[in-house]
Amino acid sequence: MTRFTLSFDLWMAGLRGTLQYRTDTFIVIVMALAFQGTGFAFIWVVLSRFGSLAGWTLGQVAFLYGLRLIVHAVAGVLTGPFFGLEQQVRTGEFDRYLVRPLSPLLQFMTQRVEISIFGDLLGGIAIFVVADQLVGLAWTPLAFAYLVLAIAGGALVEGATRILIGALSFRFLASQSLLFLGDSVFSTFANYPLTIFGGILRFLFTFAFPLAFVAYIPASVLLGRTAELQVEPLLAYLAPVVGIIWIAASVRVFDRELRNYQSAGH
Repeated sequence: MTRFTLSFDLWMAGLRGTLQYRTDTFIVIVMALAFQGTGFAFIWVVLSRFGSLAGWTLGQVAFLYGLRLIVHAVAGVLTGPFFGLEQQVRTGEFDRYLVRPLSPLLQFMTQRVEISIFGDLLGGIAIFVVADQLVGLAWTPLAFAYLVLAIAGGALVEGATRILIGALSFRFLASQSLLFLGDSVFSTFANYPLTIFGGILRFLFTFAFPLAFVAYIPASVLLGRTAELQVEPLLAYLAPVVGIIWIAASVRVFDRELRNYQSAGH
């Protein structure tokens, strides 16, 4: 059995365990849908009044918003459990991942599934489909392939950020508040065109911290708005590659910080 197959089996086991609580599952998904729907409703009200946002129409902003929600949901498939890493490190529960012949990181990420991601995914797909009708994109096989790669790349960037922050638990026994802060940063800045923010933030979110590569740059490529980007068009088309680089770096940091882990029994 390959490592991938074993990891998938563990993830499916976690999913089946979570879905046993059907009422809770339904409530969580509905709440996630309501939360994301409320956020987009605010944008719709603003754009209905002013017509555009930094030159982006309602359809284009909805396209970006829906894409970002899909990316967020995909990122949460494996990295949702990181919000509980601090607690497992403090109690020594993380010990169990160290005595099995499989990567502790893979074991931890596949232990359970955050049901709220399905609400985010459904909401993101719904908004994206409606937005696609509004902007009237002519989809080609190349554009669709780029979309799939962009979703994967963006999810890797967001997921890698959670891994990087979560790794702090091994050294400082504290990461949960920073994880919520990180999610807040993504929700605040990644859902909107970066052109509405100042030049300094645009630079930082493009070259220092790759938030722009989560949804803004891919959406700009698909919508034909690459002229407003701070990167060369070629780099914009290579946005999914940034996710691979970011996740590779985060896994390396996680493995290094894991050496600082001390069981609660020591």
